[in-house]
Amino acid sequence: MQEKVKLWNADYLKVWTANFMLFFAFYLLTPLLPLFLRDVFQADKAMTGIVLSGYTLTALLARPFSGYIVDSFSRKKVLMWCYFLFALFFAGYFITWSLLLFAIIRTVHGAPFGATTVANSTMAIDVLYPERRAEGIGYYGLSNNIAMAIGPSAGLYIYTSLHNFNIIFTLSLATAFLGLALVSSVSTRDRVPIKKENKLSMDRFFLIEGWSEGLTIMMLSFSFGVISTYLAVYSREALGITSGTGTFFALLAAGLIASRIVGGRTLRNGMVVQNAQWGMTLSLFGYLLFVAVPDMWGYYGAAIIIGLGNGHMFPAMQTMFINLAPNSRRGTANSTLLVSWDVGIGLGIVIGGAAAEHLGYAAAFWISFAVNASGVALFWLYTRRSYMRLRLR
Repeated sequence: MQEKVKLWNADYLKVWTANFMLFFAFYLLTPLLPLFLRDVFQADKAMTGIVLSGYTLTALLARPFSGYIVDSFSRKKVLMWCYFLFALFFAGYFITWSLLLFAIIRTVHGAPFGATTVANSTMAIDVLYPERRAEGIGYYGLSNNIAMAIGPSAGLYIYTSLHNFNIIFTLSLATAFLGLALVSSVSTRDRVPIKKENKLSMDRFFLIEGWSEGLTIMMLSFSFGVISTYLAVYSREALGITSGTGTFFALLAAGLIASRIVGGRTLRNGMVVQNAQWGMTLSLFGYLLFVAVPDMWGYYGAAIIIGLGNGHMFPAMQTMFINLAPNSRRGTANSTLLVSWDVGIGLGIVIGGAAAEHLGYAAAFWISFAVNASGVALFWLYTRRSYMRLRLR
C-alpha cells in the first residue's frame, strides 16, 4: 500500500522548484561577493568576513521567530510574504554606492532569506504524505544541491565573460520572483492556528529537545562556512587555481545529489541515525583532505567527498529534528535546525576571515577541520543516544 502513495505530487513539485529558485538566486552571488567587495570597495579579508557575516546573523535572528509564526498563522501567507521580501531585496544591490550601504542592505537581506527557508521547508513537509515524509525531506534538499551545482558556476561564468555584477544581480532578482510566483499557486488546506498559552517560553522559538543535535549541526556547518565563503580567493591566491571555483561547487553538488538519491531510500527504511553518523564522518575526511593535500587532487577530491557526506548527513539530521517535535511544532523544529546551521556558518565566516588575515588560509582551514571533528565526536558519543531516547516517531 505504501508504494502507491505518490511522492512527487504537484504541490510538492512547486515547493521543491521554488526552493531551487531561492537557492539559485542565493548561490549566484555567494562566490562573487568576496570579489565584489575586494574589487569595488578594496575590502580586506577581515572586513569581508565581517560584512558578509551580517547576512547570516540576521537570518539566524529571524529563524526562531519565523518558526513560531509559521506554526501560529497561515503557512502559505507567511511563506508568500517572506519570499516577496527576499526577492525584493535583490533590487537593493543596484544602489550599493558605499561599503556601509552594501553592508546594511546585505545584512537586512538575511532576515527574509532565513524566514523563507523555514516557511518553504515547512510547507514541503505539509504537502508530503506521512508515509513518504522522511524520503521527501531527503529529496527536497536536492533542490538546493542542484542550485549549488549550477548557481556558483553560472555566476562565475557570467562575471568572467562580462565583468558586470549588475547582470548577476538582475538574474538573481528575476529568479527569486519566479519562485514567488510558484509558491503563490500551491494549494493548501486552511489550518486552524494552534492555540498557545500566553506565557512566552524558550520552547516556542527553539526545540529544546534537539539542543545536542543543534550543537552538532553548528560545529559541522562551521567548516562549510569557511570553505564556501573564502574558496574563490583561496584558490587564486594560495593554489593558483584561477577558474576552478565553479568546478569545485559543481563536484560538491554532484556528491550531494548522488548521496541524497541513495540516502532517500535508506531514510525511507528508517536508517536515520546511520545516515547521519556515516555522512558526517565521510565529510570530516573530505575536510581533512582539503587542508592536508593543498593541490588539485585534494581540492577537487575534497569537493566530491564533502558532498557525498553532507548529502547523507543533512536530510537525516532534519528528519531527526522533525521526529523530536509534534506536528504543531514543525516550523520550530525546522527553524532550530537552520538556526544551528547559520550559527556555525556565521562563526566560520568571521573566525575564518580573521584567521586567514592574521595566520593564513592554511590555519583557517585547520581550525575549521578541528571544529568539525568536535561535532562528529559529539554526535557519536552523545547526540545519537539522546535522539533515540527522546524521539516521538
